[in-house]
Amino acid sequence: MAHLAPSGKWDARYLGPVPHDASYYAKCMLGGALACGITHAGITPLDVTKCNMQVNPGKYKGLFQGLKTIAAEEGSRGLWKGFGPTFIGYSLQGMFKYGLYEFFKDTYMNLAGEEATSKYKGAIWCAGSASAEFFADIALCPLEMTKVKIQTSPAGTFPVPMLEALREMKKLKAETRYPFGSLVPLWSRQIPYTMAKFFFFEYIVEMFYSHVFTAPKDTYSKPTQLGITFASGYLAGVVCAVVSHPADSLVSLMGKPMHRGKSAGQIASEVGIATLATKGLGTRVVMIGTLTGFQWWIYDSFKTVMGMGTTGGK
Repeated sequence: MAHLAPSGKWDARYLGPVPHDASYYAKCMLGGALACGITHAGITPLDVTKCNMQVNPGKYKGLFQGLKTIAAEEGSRGLWKGFGPTFIGYSLQGMFKYGLYEFFKDTYMNLAGEEATSKYKGAIWCAGSASAEFFADIALCPLEMTKVKIQTSPAGTFPVPMLEALREMKKLKAETRYPFGSLVPLWSRQIPYTMAKFFFFEYIVEMFYSHVFTAPKDTYSKPTQLGITFASGYLAGVVCAVVSHPADSLVSLMGKPMHRGKSAGQIASEVGIATLATKGLGTRVVMIGTLTGFQWWIYDSFKTVMGMGTTGGK
């Protein structure tokens, strides 16, 4: 049977179409880097606008108005500020997020055993994704801080090229708290986001294969499986956006000069949870829904090309 190890015992690493060995996890890391790096970098203009809406809501009142304002003041190049650190940072984050999720999920399933895995798989999805994101954010943090500083600084006040910006962040580390000053807010944003992203993705995929596409998963064509992947990822992304938005707003506000030296709790108290939870949320829902859908689609497309099968389902 596919789920039995060569020893004859149940083993989560043998549940899929191919064994989950070191090569499998390495390929998952590469697939995750492609999925997150490409998608996050591709929506840089939306991210630039969202960050500016969060730190200067009086000036940037909506997505389209914000895009027009930035383009008018800084040209089309202004909409792509932070592309470099976004691409590198989220490639690193995706590498650890997806690759380590696969590793931790298998590890926790084997620790739990077959019966407990079947009973508590939702908890295992959450534990695996939270563990993976803990490490992913350490890799992301210095580049995320640099990206936010580039995107939210008034034109001409901070370097835009990535290497120059990184040097400036290091030089101003007493002020910027570079490289890990935003790590705790980043964890508070990304860990709930990733737990929601992976839990709801796995849950929705399972629902599709249980209630809509009820034949065995491997009887469906690869395009059909990848369509289910995209739809599940998009729906999971909407949930992610709502869960993570308050902390995302807080990360952006920490880069604003007027909040220099203030703790995350102090900023949250001054701004108010309602503002943190709602300002720019519509933009983030569209952005993260699309982003998450395409991330899962790219990731599972890569896994399919590698002969590893798509994620989730029966």
